[in-house]
Amino acid sequence: MSRFIRNLFIIFGVFLLVAGAFAFFDTEDKSIEKASISQIYEEINAGAVEKIEVSGDDVLATLKDGKKQAATKEQGSLTEGLINYGVDEGKIKELKIEVKNGGGSSVIVTTILPFVIPFLLIAGFIWFLMRQVQGSNNRAMSFGQSSAKMLEQSDRRKRITFSDVAGVKEAKEELREIVEFLRFPQKFFSLGARIPKGVLLLGPPGVGKTIMARAVAGEANVPFFHISGSEFVEMFVGVGASRVRDLFKKAKRNSPCIVFIDEIDAVGRQRGAGLGGSHDEREQTLNQILVEMDGFDNETNVIVIAATNRPDVLDPALMRPGRFDRQVILDLPDINDRESILKVHAKNKPLAKDVNPRAIAERTPGFSGADLANLMNEGAILAARQNKKEVFQIDLIQAIEKVMLGPERKSHLLSKREKEIAAWHEAGHALVATVLPHADPIHKVSIVSRGRAAGYTMKLPTEDKNLHSKSEFIADLAMTLGGYATENLIFNELTTGASNDLKVATNLARKLVTTYGMSETLGPMTFGDHQEMIFLGREISEQKNYSEKVAAKIDEEISGFIDRAYKTATEILKKYRKQLTVLAEKLIEVETLEREEYEQLLADIIPQEKLMKKSAGPAMETLSPAAV
Repeated sequence: MSRFIRNLFIIFGVFLLVAGAFAFFDTEDKSIEKASISQIYEEINAGAVEKIEVSGDDVLATLKDGKKQAATKEQGSLTEGLINYGVDEGKIKELKIEVKNGGGSSVIVTTILPFVIPFLLIAGFIWFLMRQVQGSNNRAMSFGQSSAKMLEQSDRRKRITFSDVAGVKEAKEELREIVEFLRFPQKFFSLGARIPKGVLLLGPPGVGKTIMARAVAGEANVPFFHISGSEFVEMFVGVGASRVRDLFKKAKRNSPCIVFIDEIDAVGRQRGAGLGGSHDEREQTLNQILVEMDGFDNETNVIVIAATNRPDVLDPALMRPGRFDRQVILDLPDINDRESILKVHAKNKPLAKDVNPRAIAERTPGFSGADLANLMNEGAILAARQNKKEVFQIDLIQAIEKVMLGPERKSHLLSKREKEIAAWHEAGHALVATVLPHADPIHKVSIVSRGRAAGYTMKLPTEDKNLHSKSEFIADLAMTLGGYATENLIFNELTTGASNDLKVATNLARKLVTTYGMSETLGPMTFGDHQEMIFLGREISEQKNYSEKVAAKIDEEISGFIDRAYKTATEILKKYRKQLTVLAEKLIEVETLEREEYEQLLADIIPQEKLMKKSAGPAMETLSPAAV
């Protein structure tokens, strides 16, 4: 539609130009007076004419007083007309006569153009209509063509290398071999090695799978085709397979090259799970990908790199050697990688001298590369909002909480009663975590609403953790129920503020029993089949593979973990009631306690190993917004 309107404006502009040209040629001098030829002859005979200009049958007489008269003479020469009219020959000899040839341009303007221009306009309009129809036919014929975008090796502005990607050292080492295959293939062919057909990048969202694929193309200095898996799929059966064929045809013409398919799980899901039978569009697209990657024509120098965060749903035929020969796993960055990533994203930002990337990295375990990029951006936005010229450490610290929980809702004011409940609730979380030896140290306690949380308690592990013990889980359970137990102990009634805590605690207790095998009664067993199934568009994440008798025992064990955690939290709160009161009253007064001030308040009960040390990152216990 927009193209049609644009063309319509072009045609309208052409009409205006033509009309302007006619107006230019047809413009007459208003100072020229129309007269008859006999009148001009009389003026000549009277000696009042200084000069005569003749152009064809048009006569322009310039009088001695400066006036101009125009007339049309009869056929023949002007001199014959003057003699026939009886003008004195002496007057004729004194008269200046200029004869101008009526050139081809005047003939064209006056005679030809008025007839030709309408035909040209009609022909142009017909050509415009035919072009529109032809464009529709071309779009219909290109329906099955691939929409993959190609990044040329000559485009240096968009080129990315491994030096531009922080962290993921192991993944870089795996992918460097792919670069070597593309740059020096004979080095490997001479030893009988074959180039890998495909590399599958696995990892959670935001860890840098896409940028790693671009870095491989930049290092190898070869063309790079990139497309999303969802771009293959259409509602018409066979279109996806046609686009796959077209994509690989383009790649073979530009080989050696890299084809990057992002989110390949959109078309690579296990076959036979849907209800479409053999005519399912997604399955036909997958079949074509399988053939192109490892069919009869396997001599092409094209490497397919695919990315997904759902490897569990991919078809086994796609995962076998010969198709995706290598699986490169990209994990969430550790503290050193987080520090490197923060430095990369800080290159174009003016940082103050007090900014310590290491300290920010310590506070952000579990953050992906995308989260860290968002953190640095939010920090810069907070600094700009306060009209600062540099980004300070406090801006980045506030950005961490904003990324995790959302912005502060200062306008969301609690009533006096609700503020009191929130303060006691968060004080209960913090106190239980402080007393238990296996719980992480408290970093911050606040009753200021942030995001959907009416209050929160932030605790910091002392180091990055990949393995968690049963003692840590039990301490987390007691800490999670600390707010619930405090409300029951102090106010002798419960509010909806602990609803999120109860949900978190129940899910953790269920995992202890059914997933981690940490139940002493049921022993080292897991319960429930967690393989994904697709039925009528619904995902069933778990199937029971145990009897109703075992299910009852599972429920008893879950209830036992919850009850013991609640009793532990209640005993701690009763024992340290005085410290709980001090902490809650201080929160009511100042609303937010940082770690230093918190440790000063509870210095007499904080274990030595939990005092201020290097911390690795925050975990949250929040008060549900239902409380307010």
